Amino acid sequence: MPECILVIQTGGTIDKDYPHQQDGYAFTIGDSATEKLLRQMDLSVAFEYVSCAQKDSLDLTDDDRQEIVQAITAYKDHQKIIITHGTDTLQQTGLYIKKRVEGKVIILTGAMRPAAFIDSDARFNVGMAVGATQTLDAGVYICLHGITKEVSAIQRDAQSGKYY
Repeated sequence: MPECILVIQTGGTIDKDYPHQQDGYAFTIGDSATEKLLRQMDLSVAFEYVSCAQKDSLDLTDDDRQEIVQAITAYKDHQKIIITHGTDTLQQTGLYIKKRVEGKVIILTGAMRPAAFIDSDARFNVGMAVGATQTLDAGVYICLHGITKEVSAIQRDAQSGKYY
């Protein structure tokens, strides 16, 4: 049996949901979209799930980032970790983690559209992240838009919002 991958949900667009409210619909951070996606597939990989922060990434603070680091270090036996996160401050969180955690493969990913949307990139990005955990050496990486790069080597296009 392959080693278990820890999946940490922090919120962001990937987890946004549209509950019906009296004044119409509004975004809320729902249950882990990644957990739902991965449970639908019959993968040969085991997963464990934990939630931290559950915020839009623009609302994350360093205290929230420290909570993510604490979750990573609390699961000592997990060497492969996927963190789902909002795309706006993905790199900032990745750099924060890189300064504080060593010896693990840590992949940050998210989506430009909620996983609940039929045209979401969430399934593709999560799939790439699962594959990346199997092949990369220890380090902190961002896996989005068809690419995987070390967190300090990636850049973001301000117009499209895509990482490259």
